Amino acid sequence: MPRLAQLYFKTAIIFLIIGLCIGLHMAISQDHAATPAHAHTNLLGWVTMAIFGIYYALNPAKAERRLAMIQYYVYTSGVAVLVPALYLMVTGRPEIEPIVAAASIVAFVGVLLFAVVIFSSSETVAQPNALRPR
Repeated sequence: MPRLAQLYFKTAIIFLIIGLCIGLHMAISQDHAATPAHAHTNLLGWVTMAIFGIYYALNPAKAERRLAMIQYYVYTSGVAVLVPALYLMVTGRPEIEPIVAAASIVAFVGVLLFAVVIFSSSETVAQPNALRPR
């Protein structure tokens, strides 16, 4: 499996754990103000990153491209800032909203970069001669 696919799966599971912790905290405290942060953590962190990982696992040639790794860092940094900022905003810190907006834009740029990767040509990475069928 390509390194990038593994990175996405590892990052996705971290976000799943964070999302579950937010959900448990809300359930125990009976305060559901953080529902938007919980939903964004699970959808943008767990689900979307796992889907990105699956795509790169199925398309290893595209996972080897520099743009694919740039896409990982852009998207992940956007979500990594968005989640705690959104949590703070919805639990009583409205002044954090500009950070939420900026992080959302960064995550969106990461999605646009993923679209570029998907729609780019399907060239393959050269295989060593020993692995080529004869």
